[in-house]
Amino acid sequence: METAVQDSHTIRGQLAHVARDIKVSHSVFALPFALLATFLAAGSRQEFPELLSVTLIIACMILARTVAMTANRWADAALDAQNARTAGRAIPSGRVRASFMLGVAISCGVGFVATASGFWLFDDNPWPVMLSPLVLAWLVLYSFTKRYTWLCHLFLGAALALSPLAASVAIQPAFLQQAEPYLLAVMVMFWVAGFDVIYALQDVASDRRTDIYSLPAKLGIRPALIIGALLHGLGITALIALLLVSPILAAGFGIGIGLVVAILVVEHSIVWRTGTRHVQLAFFTFNGIISLVLGGLGLVDVLRTV
Repeated sequence: METAVQDSHTIRGQLAHVARDIKVSHSVFALPFALLATFLAAGSRQEFPELLSVTLIIACMILARTVAMTANRWADAALDAQNARTAGRAIPSGRVRASFMLGVAISCGVGFVATASGFWLFDDNPWPVMLSPLVLAWLVLYSFTKRYTWLCHLFLGAALALSPLAASVAIQPAFLQQAEPYLLAVMVMFWVAGFDVIYALQDVASDRRTDIYSLPAKLGIRPALIIGALLHGLGITALIALLLVSPILAAGFGIGIGLVVAILVVEHSIVWRTGTRHVQLAFFTFNGIISLVLGGLGLVDVLRTV
């Protein structure tokens, strides 16, 4: 026990606590959509993206998410300490110093900008590094929106929706002249906003006590669930539109849309019937499956077409 406590005060020990606290594995939510946009952008030129470009995009995604999550944990430390569900997180529990968490966020932000510059260095594409500070600013902004507006759910969705747009800019900026990257981004925004509403069901009492703006806290659970379902409906609509306008996506992606609809129906039915008892299952497992299914089947269509 003493060794574990001592280790928590070393750099290595604190990094391990940070990694567990921000759940690096949950990068799966946005990464498949960034990769799908990567291959769609390259596919618009009838070619595959270079391995180096794909590697840079994956690195940027991981660094950007780490910035967003560590900044969120730093900004919310006082709020987390007042919530029984989050009081055990790294900063409120004392396992990680707030200054260390902020240092990780800043370091990963610098790493993100440096990695984005790789597209300029290797592909003569300056746009990723030029836009990288704006991306970081938006990612950090979400952590503060929940204090002022119930639109925080859409702000979070928009933060993850940057992933397909950023990947398109990195691979083929001209791809942004087409509808596909925007439809994919719209889908991600509404999908994430919808499941963030579901996730917020766990913190209704705490959010009301600390005056945090979330739909369940401000409107009540039932109205929030209805809005969450409507948001997911808008996301499905964007997916169908993407399938219709894309010259590359075909039957595989169509099957993916059908599976996503089925998964979302199950997700919402579970939450409607059981409340917060299975939110973790609905939030992490089902939505992880959705991103992998859509991203994977979309990539199959790209590989068949290009």
